[in-house]
Amino acid sequence: MGLRLHLCPALSGKPVFQFLDINLLPEHKLIAIALDDAFYLGVLSSSVHVEWALATGGTLEDRPVYSKSTCFDTFPFPSDATGLTPNLRQKIASIAEHIDTHRKQVLSASGASKEVTLTGLYNVIQALKEGRPLVPKEKSIHSQGLVSVLKEWHDELNAAVLAAYSWSDLNGATHSQELLSRLLSLNAQRAADEAKGIIQWLRPDFQNPLSKQELPTQVQQGLEVDLPVKNSLEIDSKIPWPATLPEQISTLAQLLTQANTALTLPQIEMSFKGRGNWKKPLPTLLQTLEVLGRVQRQEVEGVITWRA
Repeated sequence: MGLRLHLCPALSGKPVFQFLDINLLPEHKLIAIALDDAFYLGVLSSSVHVEWALATGGTLEDRPVYSKSTCFDTFPFPSDATGLTPNLRQKIASIAEHIDTHRKQVLSASGASKEVTLTGLYNVIQALKEGRPLVPKEKSIHSQGLVSVLKEWHDELNAAVLAAYSWSDLNGATHSQELLSRLLSLNAQRAADEAKGIIQWLRPDFQNPLSKQELPTQVQQGLEVDLPVKNSLEIDSKIPWPATLPEQISTLAQLLTQANTALTLPQIEMSFKGRGNWKKPLPTLLQTLEVLGRVQRQEVEGVITWRA
């Protein structure tokens, strides 16, 4: 099987991913992700990733914009450590294949009329979730697109992905803030792991700079190597202050993890560079990391320091 691409419009109400034939070339307004594993299509299509993308992406007027650097690169995928099992992985992949096939079949059946569109399908699903009556056009799309079936597949997918994170307690209701808080904590943990050389590869054979022959003990999802640890006060150049909240949390956690000593707030500020009033949220971000258990606050003779 040739490599397939996950596709998502950069500008859309909510990100929608699908497989694209490798022989087709996506235009510049589509986000193309070179993965052929339906498991990743399933995770990206779940409410877990949608909530993350809406919170971390940008906007154009009142429309969300999907950004690879902030929505995809920072997203912590489920792994063995979070509760992902081989059976769950296969289940997520299977449901994703069903969703992708179902949508393509109903869109193809619509033919030249183009009454059924991808946007139309998900507008109807949203209406069903909100419990509002369907207008005549939506009723037609609901019937032709077998939207109830598609919605059931998505409900099963969301439940399976939450189970892969061991977060089944969030299923069946709106828990956006709690979900984002847990994803943020996991993001910070991954950043701390990467600082130690433990990396979650999505495509290990392609991304891993060390071959299996060079390092026989490496595992598919993680690679542990010894990296030199540098005190933040010895960093040659200051770190640019990130633009988004998840990146700020992650970068701050990484700085404290790499430091070999506790740091005061002024020392932390000296490690970064930014424009405007970027220092203002630092105390709040440090408190957030403390609540998440990522850093410890110490006070000795009136001097407050922070360490991972």
